Amino acid sequence: MIYLNYTNLDKETQERLLSMSKEEVEHRFGKQLKNYAQQHYINYDTLLEEEAIRNLYNYNFVFNM
Repeated sequence: MIYLNYTNLDKETQERLLSMSKEEVEHRFGKQLKNYAQQHYINYDTLLEEEAIRNLYNYNFVFNM
C-alpha cells in the first residue's frame, strides 16, 4: 500500500510514483520488455513508461485527509 496525503498530489509526488513503478516493472519484466521492443522496433523507454503507467493501476493507494 502507498500512503498519500490528499494535499500532496503535486507533480513531484506523481513523478516519484511513476519512477517507483518504472523500477518495479524493469525489475520484474526488463528482459521481456527489451526483447519485445527489439522484435517490434519500439523505443524501450517509451514502452517502459507505458507499462509503468499501467502498473500504477495495480497499486493500492490510501489517502489521508
